[in-house]
Amino acid sequence: MRPINEVAADLGLNVDRLEPYGHDKLKVPLSEFPDSNPSSQPAKLIVVTAITPTPAGEGKSTTAVGLTQGLAKIGKKPVLTIRQPSLGPVFGHKGGGTGGGKSTVQPAVDINLHFTGDFHAIESAHNFLAAMTDNAAHRGLIEGFGPEGITWRRVTDAEDRALRNVVTGIGGRAAAPLRETGFDISSASEIMAIMALAHDYDDLRLRLSSIVVGWTNDRLPVCASEVGAVGSMMALLRDALKPNICQTLEGQPAIVHMGPFGNIAHGCSSIVADKLAVNTGDYVITEAGFGADLGFEKFMDIKVRQGAPKPSAAVVVVTVRGLKWHGGLELKEMGSPNVEAVRKGAENLKNAIRIVKMYGLPAVVAINRFPDDSPEEVAEVKKLAAEFGASGVEESKSFAEGGDGMKELAQAVVEACDSGEANVKLLYENDESFFDKVERMASELYGAAKVQWGPMTRTTARRFADNGWEFPVCMAKTHLSVSADPKLRGAPTGHTLPIRELRVLAGARQIVALAGDIITLPGLPSNPNALDIDLNDATGEITGILST
Repeated sequence: MRPINEVAADLGLNVDRLEPYGHDKLKVPLSEFPDSNPSSQPAKLIVVTAITPTPAGEGKSTTAVGLTQGLAKIGKKPVLTIRQPSLGPVFGHKGGGTGGGKSTVQPAVDINLHFTGDFHAIESAHNFLAAMTDNAAHRGLIEGFGPEGITWRRVTDAEDRALRNVVTGIGGRAAAPLRETGFDISSASEIMAIMALAHDYDDLRLRLSSIVVGWTNDRLPVCASEVGAVGSMMALLRDALKPNICQTLEGQPAIVHMGPFGNIAHGCSSIVADKLAVNTGDYVITEAGFGADLGFEKFMDIKVRQGAPKPSAAVVVVTVRGLKWHGGLELKEMGSPNVEAVRKGAENLKNAIRIVKMYGLPAVVAINRFPDDSPEEVAEVKKLAAEFGASGVEESKSFAEGGDGMKELAQAVVEACDSGEANVKLLYENDESFFDKVERMASELYGAAKVQWGPMTRTTARRFADNGWEFPVCMAKTHLSVSADPKLRGAPTGHTLPIRELRVLAGARQIVALAGDIITLPGLPSNPNALDIDLNDATGEITGILST
C-alpha cells in the first residue's frame, strides 16, 4: 500500500493536521475540510446501486471500488466513500464490506473489525443514553415519565437473538426499573443514522437533543435533552464524527465512515464524508445499501433531502446469475446457460433503471461478470439494458482485473455525468402527509396495489404529525424483494404492503415504517463466519474474514 500521508496529500489536505491511526488510517478533523473544490469544475458524484439482492450475489461494493480504480486508469481524480461494515455480518453470514479480489479497500481486516473505534463510540453513546433514561424514569425526574413510557432500546454489534426481547431491572428496587425491553443491532441505532446525516458538531448536538426516548402519561415526547445525556454523548462521539481516510488496493483515496443498514435504516455512508470527497476529487463514487428500491431511494429521499451533495449519475450493478434467480432458477442451476431465464428476470433490472430515472438521474448498468456467464447471456443483458433506457452498459471485471477491467465502465460513467441528463427529483414533498408518502412509495416504488395499515399505526402517524414531525419515510422491509414478501422475485405488482409499526427518529429526522415482520437484531446462522476467523499467534495475522 502507499503511505497513507501520500494518499491524503493527493486530496490537498495538510497531513500535519490529520490524526493517524496506526500506519494506514487517518482521521480528518472537520476544521481541516477544504471550503470548496479547487478545480474549476465541480465534482461529479456517482451513487452505486443494484438490482434486488439475491443469494447468487451482486458485488456492489467490489464494483464501487473497481470503478474508483477504473476512473484513475483513465486519468481522473476519483474518491471513494463507503460505509464501514458492521461486526454482526462480519462474524455472521454475510461477511464484511470492503470489496473483493483485486478491488478492495485496505486495510480490509482493520476496516471489517474495530477500525478506528467509531462503532464502539456509537454503541457506548447509545447505551449511555439508555442508562440515563432508565435513571430519569426510576427517580421520577420528569413529571409523568415512568419506566412503562420508555421506548429507547439498547444496541449491540453482535448478532444475538437472545437479546431481542429481554426484561431488565430484575433483583429488587436496587436494580430498578423493572421493564420489558430489547436490543437492536448497532447499525440500526438512531445515533448511527444521526452520525451519517449530521453536517457538523452543532448539527450533531441539535439532533442528539431531539432523540425521543419515551413518552409521558399524557403522550408527550421525552427527549434526550431532558434526561441530561447530550453533553456526555457529544464527548463520546467527538472523534467518531471525523471521517476516516484509507485507500483502494491500487492507491486511490477511500473515505470509510458510518454504517447504517439499508433495509432497516437509510443505508448510506456519511454526509461529511461526501462533502470532504466532493471538495477534494473530481469524481466521487459512493454506495447505497441493497437495491434501487431501498438504499438508492433512501439516498435520495433521506440523505440528499437532508443536505448531501446531489448525484450526477447512478450505476446499477447486475449479474447474470442474479437475473436468473429473479427469472425463477435456483442456485444449483446457475452454471448452465439460460437466456430465457435472464430475459424473464430482467424485469427486475428494468424496475431498477426505472427507479433511478424517476429520480432524474442517468443510469449506467454494470454487468458484474462471473466465470460461468455465457456470451449469449451477457449480450442479452446488454441489449435489454439499452431497451430499458440505460445511458450506458458495460461489463465490470473488477474482481479479476482491478482497475484495468473497469476502464470501459469508467468512461461510460464519465459520459453519463457529462451528458447533462441529471435533473434531481425527490419522490414527495416534506409537507405531504405521512399516509400520502407511504401510499406513493407503495405504488411508485414497489408496485403494490394497496397499503395495509396495522393496529394503531394510523393513530401513531397522527400523533407524530401533531408534534410537527414532517419527516421523510425510512421503509424497513425485506431486501430480497421489491415487495415486502421475500418470496416474490422479479418485479411483482398487485401485492399488499403491510405497515406493522411506526417509529419516530426525531434526531435523524425520519419516520421508520416497518413493512412486515422485520428483525432489527439478527441471530447467528448455524454455520457463522466466526468459526473460520482466528489469529495466527506466530505472525499476528488475522485470518478467515470473508469480504464482499
